[in-house]
Amino acid sequence: MGRVKSAALYRRASKVMVGGVSSPVRAFKSVGGTPLFFTKGKGAHVWDEDGNRYTDYVCSWGALIHGHAQPSVVRGVERRTRKGSSFGAPSREEVTLAELICRSVSSIEKIRFVNSGTEATMSALRLARGFTKRAKVVKFEGCYHGHADPFLTKAGSGMATLDLPASAGVTSGEIADSVTLPFNDAGAVESEFKKEGDEIAAAIVEPVAGNMGVVPPAKGFLDALRRACSDSGSLLIFDEVITGFRVGMGGAQALYGIKPDITTLGKIIGGGFPVGAYGGRKDIMSLVSPEGPVYQAGTLSGNPVAMAAGIATLRLLNVKTYGRLERTSRDLEEGLVSVAGRIGPPLVVNRVGSMVGVFFSSRPVTNFKDAKEADTKAYGRFFWGMLKGGIYLPPSAFETLFVSSAHTSADIAMTVNLAAVSMRRQS
Repeated sequence: MGRVKSAALYRRASKVMVGGVSSPVRAFKSVGGTPLFFTKGKGAHVWDEDGNRYTDYVCSWGALIHGHAQPSVVRGVERRTRKGSSFGAPSREEVTLAELICRSVSSIEKIRFVNSGTEATMSALRLARGFTKRAKVVKFEGCYHGHADPFLTKAGSGMATLDLPASAGVTSGEIADSVTLPFNDAGAVESEFKKEGDEIAAAIVEPVAGNMGVVPPAKGFLDALRRACSDSGSLLIFDEVITGFRVGMGGAQALYGIKPDITTLGKIIGGGFPVGAYGGRKDIMSLVSPEGPVYQAGTLSGNPVAMAAGIATLRLLNVKTYGRLERTSRDLEEGLVSVAGRIGPPLVVNRVGSMVGVFFSSRPVTNFKDAKEADTKAYGRFFWGMLKGGIYLPPSAFETLFVSSAHTSADIAMTVNLAAVSMRRQS
């Protein structure tokens, strides 16, 4: 399986693009080698520039819940593009997608569209500070909320992949207003809010961590966080950029029965196009300009092509779709666990819905410390073994495998069989 054309493109890209990529994890620094350049995708599969075909478990980092080039999504995009791709003005598509989201996510009464998850979380934090007139934000180790300054201390995803404790250029003032606690530690939450609750504007959390691998919330953790925010007058922000419409129609908040004050969304609501959103209670959202004093704007916000893709994507989601996703994802989880049990490498598989996390570890992974102690070199070897057999996994041990509705039982069986071969070579 040659990758000559991808390697040549990477050399070209490295001369004119920082690191040869537009986002750090894509550079393969965590697993070694040079990145693939993809040319097309269809269903659960992608093809690189050399014509190699792979079963894809990255799915544009979770955005493609129906796989690549889903016909209804493609038709919606084509129809919208033929009539114009951008106006910098309101469109019918914005209203339709907003209505779909507000009907599906009970905590969102009003919404504002932006262009990325980073814009959504950054704007949500500014809104929380404007609403509470407080400065401090509580966040959690290993949770990644985009690359806005307040979120780049002890963050997951690319920060963990590159082993960076923080980012150059983040001021001491921003760090001073950010309090980072261990994920899944309800005691730490209660202690921090007891000490500084009247100074905390908001707590932001991935209700299911997806940027240190998949780490579900421990029993009582989200309840403790909700209670602490309510008691102190702070706002609870759920970062559902990954989990929104991924773990269920109402997101993780519906799955766990916790109602946040503000929710951030992205990925799936754009159907593979750049998008983000933040929404919540009317009294909070009414502070956003032009209704209120919290300013936020964007030339391409609510882009009608992205809205059309999101509408088509959400309309394909129903009980039957989620049932199929659950069965397929469960088969992948159980298959990997069974293979590891037979062959021997210590393996932990965490799963919530169609989010799957693979850790080469002999102990449960419940927080960022556990994730960092897993064997990332073993994951790198596993990644290359799978890639050579035609399976494309995330090129980092701190990322999530995503299953789409386009994945079939045959795709899962092939993946599990190849995992057995790859693990056997490591043992």
